[in-house]
Amino acid sequence: MPTTPARPTTTRTTTAAARRRPARALAAAAALSTCLGLLTACGTADDGAKSPAGAVGDRTAGFPVSLTNAWGKTEIPTRPLRVATTSDGDTAIALALGIVPVITPDIEDGDPVAEFKQRAIDKLGAGKLKTYDDTDGTAYEEIAAEDPDVILGMNSWSMQADYTKLTPIAPVVTFTDKKHADTLTWQERLRTAAKALGRTAEAEKVIAANARTTARAAAAHPEFKGKKYTYAVVHPEQISFMSYAAQDPGVFESLGLAKTDKARDYGPDKNAVSLENLDQLDADVLLLTYPFGDKGVLSPAELEGNKLFKSLNAVKNKHFAVVPSENSLATAMAYPDALSAPWVTEELTPILAKAVAGG
Repeated sequence: MPTTPARPTTTRTTTAAARRRPARALAAAAALSTCLGLLTACGTADDGAKSPAGAVGDRTAGFPVSLTNAWGKTEIPTRPLRVATTSDGDTAIALALGIVPVITPDIEDGDPVAEFKQRAIDKLGAGKLKTYDDTDGTAYEEIAAEDPDVILGMNSWSMQADYTKLTPIAPVVTFTDKKHADTLTWQERLRTAAKALGRTAEAEKVIAANARTTARAAAAHPEFKGKKYTYAVVHPEQISFMSYAAQDPGVFESLGLAKTDKARDYGPDKNAVSLENLDQLDADVLLLTYPFGDKGVLSPAELEGNKLFKSLNAVKNKHFAVVPSENSLATAMAYPDALSAPWVTEELTPILAKAVAGG
């Protein structure tokens, strides 16, 4: 599994925890007015905000819904009102669709909520979300206590262990193939969840709003078109090639960029770049982040002083940029979702513009 900027690992088990709890050490993101645009499809007080999921009307219209997943089949008899989530990515899906989850994993653990997420919560009048401590994994009993109508697990890396324990609680909405935990785009995750929740139209509005945001940014920066990029994260155990071929590109491709040919050599189970192979990082644009500072496998000074690293064309010609780890950008780039995409576009565009311009 690929490693997250917040929780390094080279094993499948601990990476599952990492995806559920991204960016504990990262502070709240800068405010972005355009992030409100993706919430145009969200519920308001007039369309049922009193119910946890924000859904009203005929709950039988369009239901029952049957979804095949990697472990069996999910049957949803009526439109869900009470939605539980098993990862921050699933919480983002719910909020983007105008749904206030009845319970979510506590990924902030006392840290400030990312601004784009807080704006969505505030718009829905949700106050503070009810959470469970997921340090030791999914809290089945706490989820069951909230009596959900459905459980979202479109972004969960622990579904192999969780599925049989969650299904007695409520129908579980998750991916159709186990490898999809790593490879689905946020749009695909959103659409599947929306079908289960009876919110397909809302999902398409969110996707269209995000597409308009990136299209405007791409039009303002025609120099991005055709540029190849690499995004890497310096963890304590390794340097991780995060922009591997099957990884969701998030906003990069919508902005006109493309992954390098070397991306084909990396994947969810193979993303470590050794020091003798630092040339694998070279691209028209190279982005790095150091979420662990001097505690990475190499400190920023050590890596950027490395002879092979300095020989990379991207470094020599100053087409190299460091993504700040003080906010949620590094994690949001690695694990895109419907809620963060407009903010990522706003934050990432100036960094890319400077790196493309180079020396």
